[in-house]
Amino acid sequence: MLISQTNNSNIWGKVNSPVTGIPSDPKVALGNTIGFGVQIFILVAAIVMLIYLLLGAFDWITSGGEKEKITKAQNKITNAVVGLIIVIVVLVLFGVITGDVLHIVTNTPTGWQFNIPTFGGN
Repeated sequence: MLISQTNNSNIWGKVNSPVTGIPSDPKVALGNTIGFGVQIFILVAAIVMLIYLLLGAFDWITSGGEKEKITKAQNKITNAVVGLIIVIVVLVLFGVITGDVLHIVTNTPTGWQFNIPTFGGN
């Protein structure tokens, strides 16, 4: 048998990624990265809002009946709730614009899947 007649497609072996679970398609990997960033944003916003809300409640409890301290504590609680509402509105607008209008995001049972647009329709 001649060398030219052998299957040379795997002559040097196959290179596998040492890390499993990472998609080899750059579009999928970028979409996963953006999705992870959005999840981190939601988590950080929720933690900051909760801490600020608890600080406002603590200030209210420790105000000792002073009107000025109670007003400051109420403002902290109000600002935390308004911040939560703003985050929810931003996420809804993000979902509507990227999902329904631009079709960049599709909802899947595992979460958002980002379809990064490219030139040439690929």
